[in-house]
Amino acid sequence: HTDIGNRCAAARINYELVLLGTELKNGDRVEIITAAHEHPNPAWLSYVKTAKARSQIRHFLKTMQYDEAAALGERMLTQAVRALGAKSPEATSERWERLVRDLGAKSRQEVAADIGLGKRLAAIVARKLLALTEPQAERRGPTGSIVIHGSEGLAVQFGKCCNPIPGDPIVGFIKKGQGLVVHTNDCPTAAKSRGDPEKWLDVEWAPETDKMFDVGIRVTVVNQRGVLAKVATEIAEAASNIDNVSMDEERSLYTTMHFTLQVANRLHLAKVMRALRRIEEVVRIARVKE
Repeated sequence: HTDIGNRCAAARINYELVLLGTELKNGDRVEIITAAHEHPNPAWLSYVKTAKARSQIRHFLKTMQYDEAAALGERMLTQAVRALGAKSPEATSERWERLVRDLGAKSRQEVAADIGLGKRLAAIVARKLLALTEPQAERRGPTGSIVIHGSEGLAVQFGKCCNPIPGDPIVGFIKKGQGLVVHTNDCPTAAKSRGDPEKWLDVEWAPETDKMFDVGIRVTVVNQRGVLAKVATEIAEAASNIDNVSMDEERSLYTTMHFTLQVANRLHLAKVMRALRRIEEVVRIARVKE
């Protein structure tokens, strides 16, 4: 059952698709739909009923975060080594064992995971590694950036303050215990943290990313019956999903709708906004960064 839970994608109760958090009643017929790429979601912890299920979810998430943090840490170490003038962080197993011992860690993976989670600075580890492998390495300027694909999982987070999407100029900030947090270049929240340059990384989007990204838009419309349905239809026809919607209280001829949408990139967002501008009742539309 644990294996089924780890790959759970959706559920049917009495042959109807339902939310995973739906409570069961006596006599319900349940079908669990699985998919190879699915994995437990932290949100499940809010509605699972048994202590065993909660423990299994926490264990899976902890293991997944550790593995993803280690993969990110390896990429960050590669970038740091290249910034110091070397080609890659490869070294003999004996030298890695010495580095791991000097750092007080148990393995190379632990060192990499600590880098990915912000517990160690990649630049410091890179210098120690190069001191063991290439003592005369010439220091150069940065030669590469961390490439963001969108599929890095829990080791890479996207700032809720600015909701960056592919196409936005971005920066990365290492936050201890959380890993790499990606912000837009003009994010005010990120600007407040720029006092520690050692924790900032050059990051860039991959040419093709692997997921949909949340973005906020604000749509001002004329108060008419059915206008929300029109807006929702145009969003769906532009191949975007609505993650959340709220509306200001109607106090005049106009009202403002606040949407959180899922888009692939800035071009996709522009397509959605063009579609909404074609609606007669739409007065104003803008992207929101809060």
